Amino acid sequence: MSGAPSRVFLARLAGVAVFDPVGDQVGRVRDVVVALRLAPRAPRVLGLVVEVATRRTVFLPITRVTVIEADAVVFDGRLNVRRFQKRESETLVIAEMLDRTVRFRDAGESVSVVDVAMEPTRTRDWLITKIAVRRTTGRGLRKRGESRIVDWDAVEGFSAVELGQGAAGLIAAFERMKPADLANIVHELPEKRRTEVAVALDDERLADILEELPEDDQIEILGKLGVERAADVLEAMGPDDAADLLGELPTEQREQLLTLMEPRDAAPVRRLLTYPDHSAGGLMTTDPVIVPPDATVAEALALIRRPDLNPALAAQVYVCRPPAMTPTGRYLGTVHFQKLLREPPPTLVSGIVDSALDPLRPTMTLEAVAMFLATYNLVAGAVVDENGHLLGSVTIDDVLDHLLPEDWREAAMDAAAEESADPEEEALRGTT
Repeated sequence: MSGAPSRVFLARLAGVAVFDPVGDQVGRVRDVVVALRLAPRAPRVLGLVVEVATRRTVFLPITRVTVIEADAVVFDGRLNVRRFQKRESETLVIAEMLDRTVRFRDAGESVSVVDVAMEPTRTRDWLITKIAVRRTTGRGLRKRGESRIVDWDAVEGFSAVELGQGAAGLIAAFERMKPADLANIVHELPEKRRTEVAVALDDERLADILEELPEDDQIEILGKLGVERAADVLEAMGPDDAADLLGELPTEQREQLLTLMEPRDAAPVRRLLTYPDHSAGGLMTTDPVIVPPDATVAEALALIRRPDLNPALAAQVYVCRPPAMTPTGRYLGTVHFQKLLREPPPTLVSGIVDSALDPLRPTMTLEAVAMFLATYNLVAGAVVDENGHLLGSVTIDDVLDHLLPEDWREAAMDAAAEESADPEEEALRGTT
C-alpha cells in the first residue's frame, strides 16, 4: 500500500474523508472490520466501513486502500455500494473493541482498551498488532490510570461477552459528528452496545440523537435509561419531538414521565399531546423565535444567530405582545430574516412586520398546512388560536416528516441495495 504508515491507530480513522484516485470525496470512515482468530494469532483487518453521501454504509476492502494519512484515505476507485452488513465472524473495532475490559495474560490485571493499531505484513495483509490500554482504577467514563501500548498477544478477553462495556472511546471517536450521522451509527449497533452508548451520552447529545432515530429505537433506548434519566432527556428534546415520542408510549408510562419532568418543560408537551398528530397543533413546535414590538432589528438578528436554532425556525421572528412565551400575548405578525438583513439595526420590528398573511390554525390538517407553506413559499408558519395568541410554529421539516411514510427513517437506514456481491470482497471476508 503506497503512502501507508507502518502503524495506524484505528480510532483516529473515525470520520476521516475517503477519496477516489482523482481526488473526489466519496464518504467518510465510520469503522474498521476485523476477523478475530484463535490466540495467539493477531486479528486480520478486512476493510473499512465507509458512509457514502446517501448515508448508506458500505464495505471497502483493505486490499483496495492505497493511501492512509491523518486526514485522508484513498482507494483504487472500485467500490461496491451494496449496504454493509456485519457477519457473525466479524468485529467492528470502534463500535465493539474500544472501552472493553481485558486482562494481561501474565499478571491478570484488568485494563481498558483505548485504541488498537494495525500494521502491514510482508504478504500485504494488515493485522492488529498493538493495543493502547489504560488501567481501570475506577468506574464510570473518566477512568484514571496509566496508559501504555502493548502487543496484541499480551492481553486476553476480546472474545468474551462483556457486560457494562462503557462507551467513552466510541463517543470520543465521533464527538464532532452531526446528530443525524451519529444516529445512523447508533441504529446499526447491537442492542447491548446501543444501550451502553445511550447511557454514556450526556442528556443534550442523546436528545439530539433520539430526534433522528426511528421510533422503535427511541422507545427501546428510553426504556433502558430508567425513568429519572428518561425524563431528563425528554426535557432536553424539543417539545414537539418529545410529544411525538411520548405519544407512542402507554398512557401510564407517559404520565409517569411527564410528572417527573420539570413543570415548565412538561407544560408545552402536554399542550401538544392534546392535538391530533396530523394537525397544525400536533405538528408545531412551541419554541419559535418571539420578539416584542419594541425590539430592534439588531436584537432580532441576535436571536436567530443562535447556533442551536433549527434553520427553518431561524428563517423568521414572530412579533407578539407580552408574554413572549407560547401561548403569547396578541400575535402581530411575522418578520422574515431577509427583511431583517435589509433594514438598519436600530429599526423597530413593529415598523416592518408582515401582518397581511393569515396565520395557521391549530386544527388545520397536514395537507392544508403543506399547501399553505407551498403556496406562499415558506419554510415555517405561525400557529395562532381563535383569540389571537401565538401557540407555536410549524416548520417544513416537520411537515415532510409526517408526509413521508411512518417508517421512513428506519427504511432510509436499513434499505439494502440489490447490487450483486463483490467477488473480491466475498473472498476477503470469507477468509479468517
